Amino acid sequence: MDFEESLNQVAAKVQEQKSIIDTEEATKTAFVLPFIGQVLGYDVFNPREVIPEFTADVGLKKGEKVDYALVHDEQVQILVECKKIGCPLSIDNASQLFRYFATTKARIGVLTNGQVWNFYMDIDQPNIMDSKPFLVLDLLNIDPTMLPALEKLTKPDFDIDSIASSAEELKYVGSLKRAIGNEFKEPSAEFVKLLTRHVYDGRFSSSIKEKFEPLVGKALKQFLSEQVNDRLKTALGADDIKTTLPVQSGESSQNNQGTGDDVTAENEPMGPESDIVTTDEEWAAYLIIKAIACSNVDPERVTMRDAKEYCAIFLDDNNRKPIARLYFNRKQKYIGLFDENKQCDRMAIEKVDDIYSYADQIREQVDRLL
Repeated sequence: MDFEESLNQVAAKVQEQKSIIDTEEATKTAFVLPFIGQVLGYDVFNPREVIPEFTADVGLKKGEKVDYALVHDEQVQILVECKKIGCPLSIDNASQLFRYFATTKARIGVLTNGQVWNFYMDIDQPNIMDSKPFLVLDLLNIDPTMLPALEKLTKPDFDIDSIASSAEELKYVGSLKRAIGNEFKEPSAEFVKLLTRHVYDGRFSSSIKEKFEPLVGKALKQFLSEQVNDRLKTALGADDIKTTLPVQSGESSQNNQGTGDDVTAENEPMGPESDIVTTDEEWAAYLIIKAIACSNVDPERVTMRDAKEYCAIFLDDNNRKPIARLYFNRKQKYIGLFDENKQCDRMAIEKVDDIYSYADQIREQVDRLL
């Protein structure tokens, strides 16, 4: 099993079991040890490689223990401190790692709750662990740009000099990305002021701040959504989307039996003179559904056919294989999802990106149609 496959396997385990894990010891057994063994490549049953409850005397603190010490070339290289799954990771929780940096030759400190893994080094001052991690890995939201650095921490590829040379850039780039992400989620007053100055020449008063705060938030969300949609169109190829395939006469009533409500609307001819217009939001929604389905089926098999009442997403452009429906031609948008009895339930959504929250139902329907 290769590195990425092992990582994804542990991530899937966290996703599946995190809700039933409620102690630190269970977190270690279920998530931490598999990560150390399968991802980092250490033999968790060999005390020459993985030392549990590692003890070192630290000044007046005698007999303190860190959860695991990982040994490479007969020397402790990585110290791991564990918390319960779901527990917030803060610098206060890493106090033992701080102290152990001064008494061991380890250059890597790890603070984890099984899902999030914070990796620290002594970039700012030798032998003093930094207050900010140089690498943050969330197993439920893996950043692929972090994987080359993570692989350098594995036993087969462990190279402390190479890690150290790239750690500073990783630390600051990672911190900047998280800061940008926070601004997109909830723009700070300073960020609102910065962007407002680009479009407003007057004084930045409190009333102007209140006016522009929601506008900046809206602009950021729209910008991010447009970037995602552009990437999807490029990756999936918008040119292959089928929206103008007419249905042969007499086909509609036979092909749509048992497919839920409004079964005839999707079969209206869509010739050149049709007044049906596929909106940008429908295109974006189709591309999202196509991206979701591509984990189960060739994306070329996912097609779209627009109609007056709703926009239908099919497998193999077959009326008998409906994946989902888009009810976007009204004030309240809905996505129609099918159950095992081919009944279509409408789910209200506020924005197109909300479709991602129904990814499991979409994939289940695709599996039923295969």
